[in-house]
Amino acid sequence: MSKSQPGFTLIEIAIVLAILALLVGGLLVPLSAQIDQQKIVDTQKTIDLGKEALIGYAVSNGYLPCPAVSATNGNEDRTSGVCNKRVGFLPWAALGTPQLDSWGHLFRYSVSPAFSSSPISMSSATDITIQTRDASGNLVNLSNSGGIPAVVISHGKDGFGATNAQGTAQMAPPSSNVDEITNATGVTTFVARTQVTDSNSNGGAYDDMADWLSPYLLVNRMVQAGRLP
Repeated sequence: MSKSQPGFTLIEIAIVLAILALLVGGLLVPLSAQIDQQKIVDTQKTIDLGKEALIGYAVSNGYLPCPAVSATNGNEDRTSGVCNKRVGFLPWAALGTPQLDSWGHLFRYSVSPAFSSSPISMSSATDITIQTRDASGNLVNLSNSGGIPAVVISHGKDGFGATNAQGTAQMAPPSSNVDEITNATGVTTFVARTQVTDSNSNGGAYDDMADWLSPYLLVNRMVQAGRLP
């Protein structure tokens, strides 16, 4: 008579399940981090595309576009050649660029009036300043003071200060997120720095992505295209 084969005990099954849970949990964290990193990379590519489109627009028209009419209308808000606003959303329809970042939010856009309401000249005045945090956590200028013609901002994964495609404003940045508040409400001053999740850090937690047009690159491209002498 053959002997019966022993089966797994409940304790052994529980141990196996616990091990599997640990293995799966260990995989999920890196996978989540990889997804977040890919969204950052994709958003930066979209910002770069937007910057290139801004330069192309200036080369074609002689000036930079105004911000979008609204969250649902991506044409530039211009009447009789004059911008109706200087800060708002990147005019995706006018530029032919993606409307949203990787988290489904519109890009914030500010442009110096001298570069958008009249043809750009060698003497057009920039008025935007980009700041960052030094090693001690103090705000310092990353650009020349008032030296930038236009800035493009993604409000990042947390979406604080952002607006979605339906025009719904997301949650405002917490009071401790000082630098994100600057990016969400600023007109001529914005902050670009390393992303950090610690709300107690100088400037608070920060996951925005701020980038800007170099005035030298913009003018050089317009000179090459014959738009400027």
